[in-house]
Amino acid sequence: MTPAVGFADDPQPPPPKREKKLPPEPPTKLPKVGADRSRGLDFLFGALKAAPDEASAKHVEARIWALWLQTPSDTAALLMMRAKAAMDAQQIDVAQKLLDALVKLRPDYIEAWNRRATLYYLRNDYAHSLQDIQQVLVREPRHFGALAGLGMIMQDLGDEKRALDAFRKALAINPHLEKVPELVKSLSEKVEGRDI
Repeated sequence: MTPAVGFADDPQPPPPKREKKLPPEPPTKLPKVGADRSRGLDFLFGALKAAPDEASAKHVEARIWALWLQTPSDTAALLMMRAKAAMDAQQIDVAQKLLDALVKLRPDYIEAWNRRATLYYLRNDYAHSLQDIQQVLVREPRHFGALAGLGMIMQDLGDEKRALDAFRKALAINPHLEKVPELVKSLSEKVEGRDI
């Protein structure tokens, strides 16, 4: 997503610290999934859009996250598990080192980039977060978590039009994202005005 690159290079100071809303993350308990990753994801994204209710959507979403978290490398899986534990324990520096090593070891591992983007976001390091989000979206343009994270950063930076665009893209992929419909509604009114 090239518009985000321009922001990654801008030397704008981050806005004042406030409690961060986290971008969408995988559920704590993930289902077992098969090995046919790309066909499985295509099917699951179709099922996610067609989900008749919230419970069905959450089940499909959990399967998508499980596929994104899958890696053929035991080392990468261990590093990701430890990085998540470090983030949960608020050991941000440890998580940063683990995720840096993971991205270096497996640059094709989409969820490593996404998790590190989240870490940078929590540190108000928007330039690095945007760079990692771009890496996620180059590899998986349907990553609704990265798109929602992009929207949150754009909103924090005051670029409501780009925030709205990112949130709409995330919702087009996953219409069941929590809180995103409300963000789209409020940003639509600010950016496009109210309907008469």
